[in-house]
Amino acid sequence: MKDATTIFGIRAVIEAIESGESIDKIFIQKRLSGELFSELKKSLSKGNYNISYVPQEKLYNLSKGNHQGVVAKISPIAFKGLEETVEPILEKKEAPFFLLLDQVNDVRNFGAIIRTAECCGVDAIIIPEKGAAPINADTVKTSAGAVFKIPICKVNHIKDAVFYLQSSGIQTVAATEKTDDLIYDIDFKKPSAIIMGNEAKGVSPSILKTIDHKAKLPMHGEIASLNVSVACGAFLYEVVRQRI
Repeated sequence: MKDATTIFGIRAVIEAIESGESIDKIFIQKRLSGELFSELKKSLSKGNYNISYVPQEKLYNLSKGNHQGVVAKISPIAFKGLEETVEPILEKKEAPFFLLLDQVNDVRNFGAIIRTAECCGVDAIIIPEKGAAPINADTVKTSAGAVFKIPICKVNHIKDAVFYLQSSGIQTVAATEKTDDLIYDIDFKKPSAIIMGNEAKGVSPSILKTIDHKAKLPMHGEIASLNVSVACGAFLYEVVRQRI
């Protein structure tokens, strides 16, 4: 059975996997077993899925019927591959503009970021397979429909995307407080990719070691940080300002 974004039942989830549905996350009951579950595991082995093993009570909260120990969240959009998305953009544009989100996991933040990115002319958004906010009804609503207008790519690891973009001549700039350089010190007339981090932890230390530039916003109040969607908007509009 299936509603707008959720399917439940082992057979239904297997069919979704085999038909190539864009699956955001799969919830599996802890200690689940049986022949049909073995078939599900075989299907899951063919891809890299975001899986959580949860108590049975969690599945009852997620589903409206006989979940058989498995519930999956289906994305309302089809995620794009990185190279198949980026290569045509590189061919068409002198100064492409990408946005990478390192485990931004609040759906409303995600939706607001997508909306701002579309308004700022971001060519594509790149998110990790695991740890990213799902695209659900809240994401779609908060994005004001922008989620359907901008390519969103899923990759195994954000670090791999950073390396790929760098090898393609794109400068990578991470938003972080762990620097003395301001966002206004970066030349964004060049082909650029901005990396925004997780709401609590920021950009991962391993990614900070690989990027070309670190940059921060000036802060003059007593609160030391901004909401990630607000900070992202400030970063993206500095790119717009420089390119006008």
